[in-house]
Amino acid sequence: MSALGSLATYGESGPFRHTDCRTCPHKDKCAYYWDINKSPNLVALYNDCEPADGYQRDGCVFKEDVDIFDTMNEVVKYSNGVNMSYSVNAFLPVEGYYLAFNGTKGRLEVRDYERQAWDPGEETAMYVIKNFGKRVKVEVPRETEGHGGGDQRLRDLIFKIDAPAHMRLPDSRAGAMSCLTGIAARKSIDEGRPIKIADLVTFT
Repeated sequence: MSALGSLATYGESGPFRHTDCRTCPHKDKCAYYWDINKSPNLVALYNDCEPADGYQRDGCVFKEDVDIFDTMNEVVKYSNGVNMSYSVNAFLPVEGYYLAFNGTKGRLEVRDYERQAWDPGEETAMYVIKNFGKRVKVEVPRETEGHGGGDQRLRDLIFKIDAPAHMRLPDSRAGAMSCLTGIAARKSIDEGRPIKIADLVTFT
């Protein structure tokens, strides 16, 4: 795996900083200002719980202890020959993702928008392109509750005895591998060289 990344906008790259939005003296000139007090539910869920966990839902994105890269590009080669490229810009005012799978028989594309400040029309759109064929739209079931219906599917997966066989819970190895990919990406950026998962940990 090879990766490039930087803290281009957040953290110490910011023009000013404070602890949180609700008491910030820079709110009139900050493009990222957000008034959590407009939502009584969020105040009860987050603000009122700060003495217990210390988490600030409206914490300043420019605080000096913010050190997670907000810009990153990765190229990953798996042991089975599959290649994956990944790009993220966390500071953009666009919530969602664009996903594409390229295979020997064609391409699958997914575009998902989440909670935009503008009307995206369709929240999720999916297309299939068979090799040298037309781009065909796939109808996606519309679910409005819980992450597009994903929350209920997750509950069914965990608690339903008769959950479909193909919906199996990932094991600890799968969880470790997903974390190791991120660790390898960060290490690749910090050290300026490709990183192998096998050099980070030994599986027995």
